Amino acid sequence: MSTEMEVDEPQRLPVTVTKPIPLTYDLGHLTAFDSNPLPPLTPSTLEQTLHSTARDATQLLINQILTTVALKSTQDGVYATLPEPITNLPREKPVPKAKELTSWEKFAKKKGIAAKAKDGKMVYDEATGEWVPKWGYKGSNKGGEDDWAVEVDERKQEDVNANPRSLSRAERVERVRKNEKQQRKNEKNATAASSSGSGGYKNRRR
Repeated sequence: MSTEMEVDEPQRLPVTVTKPIPLTYDLGHLTAFDSNPLPPLTPSTLEQTLHSTARDATQLLINQILTTVALKSTQDGVYATLPEPITNLPREKPVPKAKELTSWEKFAKKKGIAAKAKDGKMVYDEATGEWVPKWGYKGSNKGGEDDWAVEVDERKQEDVNANPRSLSRAERVERVRKNEKQQRKNEKNATAASSSGSGGYKNRRR
């Protein structure tokens, strides 16, 4: 003897909801504002009342979207193009502070020296006909290292048995190291100049 469990189907609530005070909407934020007062609440009816009120507000918000917003139907479903939000929301994080100018930037601003325009991180490779980064993975600064034939500079290659590809990579790494060292030196000099300009000389005399 087999028994089948009876499953109660969810109750279908009406899609038409009426409220004494009409709701206001901000469809850009998918928000509905309900100013209707709640009925008297008791500990036993609190959860059900809040659930029912939230459900009705959600239904009214969906009705508002379906009747006032342009809809687009595709094979994947129906899409709605929402308007721009009208409610000003507070920032999640504080407004970022203006970055303090470096010593060079202050000097350039005082003398009216225009900043050099950045030419971007990509460069056109005529050999491949593609845009490649100037450095990093597949960067143009590695050009020639992966060629099937590598030109050997006998003046630089002391060991005739050394791999010229390894020498080329070593030279590039050395250039990067020197550039980073020079950059740190420039930053140190700029910091020292800024300190001396803000009373550092007087402190040393004392």
